[in-house]
Amino acid sequence: MKYIILIAFLASFGSIVCGFLLEVEYSQKLIGFGVLGLVVIVFPLFSYHRWKDKNVKDYMLSKENLDKMRESQKEKDF
Repeated sequence: MKYIILIAFLASFGSIVCGFLLEVEYSQKLIGFGVLGLVVIVFPLFSYHRWKDKNVKDYMLSKENLDKMRESQKEKDF
């Protein structure tokens, strides 16, 4: 999965760079497709890859998690 993300990132970034450097009539389209590839393909794949095995409840501010944070802060103070 990480190689697919890397290849898609390099292709999108390469398209953006080519759009800026090349003096062709479709250079704006290259930049647009590069940005579109980053937003529609790379960022969602990266987010899914990083969060697929995580428990979302561990990162939410619930009463239990707030109590744990307060307890750990009290332990650091002493």
